[in-house]
Amino acid sequence: MKNIKKHLIWYLVGGLTTGFGLLTAFVLLDPLSKIDRKFSEEIQEHHHRVVDLLMKWISALGYMPASAILVGATALLFLLSGYKREALFVVLGSLSGLVSTLVKLLVNRPRPAATLVRVLGKTQQQSFPSGHVLFYVVFFGFLVLLMYQLKGLHKILRIGIAGFSILLIFSVPISRIYLGAHWFTDVLGGFLLGLLSLIALSFAYLHAWKRKA
Repeated sequence: MKNIKKHLIWYLVGGLTTGFGLLTAFVLLDPLSKIDRKFSEEIQEHHHRVVDLLMKWISALGYMPASAILVGATALLFLLSGYKREALFVVLGSLSGLVSTLVKLLVNRPRPAATLVRVLGKTQQQSFPSGHVLFYVVFFGFLVLLMYQLKGLHKILRIGIAGFSILLIFSVPISRIYLGAHWFTDVLGGFLLGLLSLIALSFAYLHAWKRKA
């Protein structure tokens, strides 16, 4: 059974890696695809001030220094609660941002232009992959794993944090496109790379968990 699980994980990693590689090649060959423009048009078609505020709020936690404060505060809470290993891995998860920055520099895709989409705020760095999406998948995805593992925490707390985390993970890609900060392929790339980073982080954490047990 263990061997089957290991094979499935490796198949998943292989599939995600291949998918990200193919997506990167697509972006390099066609940096302004019809698919991306169509997605942006559909998502931005019915905009409203209330929706604008909601989408900005969803993305707010991914900007500096908010993201650094979020990681630091979360790690500190785990540390003060006696979960030293969890605090360490929460901090280690933030290193995935370095991978995102490296890929951004290599692909060097410009952000969506205001002449093509409705842009609700200036952004820094290149566009592919979405650093926001990658951060949310890794940080909040790891929180979901921790809420499953840490049975000592109150059940309602664990369910609440896990549910909120999942909501943010799946809403931030829409937020980034709606705000005109990214194309569809950017957020998809961030999601795939985020999953790969999350798998690596989770594997290391669970391995350390088993060693303690």
